[in-house]
Amino acid sequence: MQIDDTDRRILRNLLADPAMAVAALAERAGITTATCWRRIEKLREAGVIRGTQAVIDWRRLGWEIEVSLRFTLDKTHPRAFDEFIAAARLVPEVLEIQTFLGQTDVRLNVIARDMEHWKEIYRDRILTLPHIQDTEALMLVSSIKDTTELPL
Repeated sequence: MQIDDTDRRILRNLLADPAMAVAALAERAGITTATCWRRIEKLREAGVIRGTQAVIDWRRLGWEIEVSLRFTLDKTHPRAFDEFIAAARLVPEVLEIQTFLGQTDVRLNVIARDMEHWKEIYRDRILTLPHIQDTEALMLVSSIKDTTELPL
């Protein structure tokens, strides 16, 4: 889908405030409310806008630990990826699952309330995942940049 400067203004403003009313969004984009609504619908239909969601800061809810786990899987088993991913989806503390080409096959982003909770998750839920050949854990110390903004 081709987007123009008006679409970019709409998207920039939606990124800044996803709950913004269409009338306010239209005013900021310099178009009528009806035109803004139609453009938003076209962007949704094209899959550019996939949805609106609440972003909850889990740290403020008492989750203090974030770990990125990189896995190399035993690829001699034909269903290694599918079975690993299916099992990883069942771990509630896994926030993100990504697959890669290269030395790392899968990355999990995992949160825990504290170190004791992390040890429990790691021993009881992570190390029991199927087809693990090797793993590397990277504990987050600080986030320097964490944004969903795009250079529109």
